[in-house]
Amino acid sequence: MTNRLFPLLAAAALLLTLASPAQAYNRRYVYSYEAGGMPQGLLEFEPWFTYKSYDDGFAWEFRNELEYAITDDLIFAAYLSDWTYSDRAGLAETNWKTAGVELLYTLTDPTVDWVGSALYSEVLIGPEKFAIEGKLILNKNFGPLSLVYNAIVEAEWEGSDYSERVGVIENTFGASFQIQPKFFVGVEALHEVELEDWSEAGDHGIYVGPNLSFRTSGRNLPGAGSFFATVAAMFQATDIQGEPDAQVRLILGYFF
Repeated sequence: MTNRLFPLLAAAALLLTLASPAQAYNRRYVYSYEAGGMPQGLLEFEPWFTYKSYDDGFAWEFRNELEYAITDDLIFAAYLSDWTYSDRAGLAETNWKTAGVELLYTLTDPTVDWVGSALYSEVLIGPEKFAIEGKLILNKNFGPLSLVYNAIVEAEWEGSDYSERVGVIENTFGASFQIQPKFFVGVEALHEVELEDWSEAGDHGIYVGPNLSFRTSGRNLPGAGSFFATVAAMFQATDIQGEPDAQVRLILGYFF
């Protein structure tokens, strides 16, 4: 009996050693946030690049974000600029969209607690958009395997006078496996629906696709000088006209 148990225990121990003993802030996902802070006083610069493919053209979206760890569990971030370049139906244009701030507060740890949890809030403002967003973040680490879910509600006021009211409800899901200390592979899914004037629901959009993540440090928490890169390609599983058929997002992170 002991001879049979030993290989199983050894394999389980090996799997556990592949994963960090505490939640890493290096992002495994690009469409979901994870519970887990970063060391107090650490600063991160995080540029985003998103490519969207449409039936009648394409669009690029760019975001530059600065994040600061107020405490080990509370992160403040400033979106310095969100802007887009699009070429659709023969019309090419560049638009500055919004700037904003966010707070991310970790309640429980996804490795040592039965489930990791966090609360997220965001405010964006631009020439034709004012938005408030809230997220409930749940995730759990099982050795090298990570599972994540985000429930998202966003209220938007659009137009030059912010008179158009729109609600957005999203659900995101993800699974990621640590194949080496610095490499992760996984899958992400996104469900979203808009409610015009918070009354009439539009079409339900669903996107699914693979992701890949790399970080320069094999440690569980980032330190000054460390870097990560995470990319996901999402494909529309529904058939909604006017929405992207596919989208690819890359997020980079450098810590100071």
